[in-house]
Amino acid sequence: MKKSSWLFVTTLMLSTMMTISANNWIGMWMGLELNMMSFIPLIMNKTKKSSSEAAMMYFLMQSMSSMLLMMMVLFNIYSQSKDWIMINSTITSCLLIKMGAAPFHKWLPEILSKMEWNKCIWLMTWQKLAPLMVMSNLNNNSMILNMSIYSSIIIGSIGGINQTSLRKMMGYSSINHMGWMLTINKSINKWLIYLIIYSLMIIMMCKMFMNYKLYFINQMGSINMTNMEKINLFCMMLSMGGLPPFIGFLPKWITIQYMINEKEFMTIMFMIMMSLIPLMFYIRIMMNLILSSNITIKWNKTHYNKFMTIMMIINFSLPFIMIMDII
Repeated sequence: MKKSSWLFVTTLMLSTMMTISANNWIGMWMGLELNMMSFIPLIMNKTKKSSSEAAMMYFLMQSMSSMLLMMMVLFNIYSQSKDWIMINSTITSCLLIKMGAAPFHKWLPEILSKMEWNKCIWLMTWQKLAPLMVMSNLNNNSMILNMSIYSSIIIGSIGGINQTSLRKMMGYSSINHMGWMLTINKSINKWLIYLIIYSLMIIMMCKMFMNYKLYFINQMGSINMTNMEKINLFCMMLSMGGLPPFIGFLPKWITIQYMINEKEFMTIMFMIMMSLIPLMFYIRIMMNLILSSNITIKWNKTHYNKFMTIMMIINFSLPFIMIMDII
């Protein structure tokens, strides 16, 4: 990372903390605006024209949602006849636009496809923290939130099927996981655990794609990986799909328990059934890689480095967590 980028990374983190710790709407809005203005320079890349496109799209979507949010805040302060349902629904819609949740999702995969992998990590993980925290502070039982949960799960599952771009596929996967996070939005502890585990998986997956310069599915068959690296990446894909006994099942397990306690049996059955579709396109990504033969140079040291070891330990840590919970 360039030295100048560290300034924007610092302000990006501080602005998120400012939004989380604010006790009024103006403070939250200022934090979200500062967050947006800090992230746009990070997207920009002088050597790639597509990055300026991504920055412009991100600016337009975020500024539009911020404008609506500020309008509702002012309406809430100065209006005599307060329509709470309309205010609450509009604020929820603004926050959903900022997160890229469906049905306000169209910009997210497009922007991700024009960015580098290390910038994609920021957009899919850290940038969701502030809007989620603001939304969890709302007294939210609105129809818009329920509609967003169902549409995020459906669009996030079906949208990734016909994609050849790995970045777009990860974008639709992010939308699907956003639907799961929104269902447990009332419990801050639970969605924070979900976001942390999801962020770990995204970081490991994107770092591996970045190391091998992978951007499309047809590149998977042409790269040279050792068998251990292939197994590791395959396990990581299954973990992203939420398949036990991998660590990716833990956040989904937490969500399932929460929904059962809330007596939302039909919703959780629908969510479990729809989570099988992302597993299908994760496996499709890996088919070319698993079936292709690998060439390992005998005098070369193994590529199974520390990063791979950390990936494997994190991925298979679910049984140990279960044992600790039982004890």
